[in-house]
Amino acid sequence: MADWAPKRFWTAAGVTAVETGFAVQLDGRPVKTPAKAPLVVPNAALATAIAAEWDAQAKLVDPRTMPVTRAANSAIDTVVPNRATVLGMIAAYGGSDLLCYRAESPPPLIERQAAAWDPLLNWAASAHGAPLRVTAGIVHVAQPPESLARLNAHLDSFSDFELVALHDLVALSGSLVIGLAAAADLAPADDLWRTSRIDEEFQAELWGQDEEAAEVVALKRNDFLQARAFLDLARAPGS
Repeated sequence: MADWAPKRFWTAAGVTAVETGFAVQLDGRPVKTPAKAPLVVPNAALATAIAAEWDAQAKLVDPRTMPVTRAANSAIDTVVPNRATVLGMIAAYGGSDLLCYRAESPPPLIERQAAAWDPLLNWAASAHGAPLRVTAGIVHVAQPPESLARLNAHLDSFSDFELVALHDLVALSGSLVIGLAAAADLAPADDLWRTSRIDEEFQAELWGQDEEAAEVVALKRNDFLQARAFLDLARAPGS
């Protein structure tokens, strides 16, 4: 978004149906992505949300306040031309999923991890036929190839726009299983975010919360929730 004009130059943002979906326009002129591709999205709800972000801009354009636009740009400029690479990046988390690496001590943390993470791994095994191995400590454990293959096959069912959201859900949580659970509405997004933070929250309870670290975590949580919201928009009906 660095190529965007910093000052607002339009009166109103709008949406129009085109052959390949729905285009966002500013005073009737099509919006372009940073790579100069037309900003055309698959459904009216997503296009309307993007137009609303543009309309909400004041004198200066602030890309930080436009998460839906940024995600749509990523889908068009990054995922569409590099879909196989993006799929591989997401799939790689399955081989070292956060939920598979457990604490060796103390017992309260071990119990907390098991209570929150075992049900998610059980869901992955039952819903996707993808049981994953669990280990204590940080030494890598190889996952069953057939499980990883089934998870990878499921990833390919996501559209380009859905993959943008799924990538963030997985990368921010450190868990392919948590990302897929969020995509499946297995639990509220905020609950799943907290599930990914069990280790850090346990340490904070023992030693206190670092303010700067807490600010970073708050930003990541917001990004996680925005990714889940974008997924809903990407899945909205086409018209």
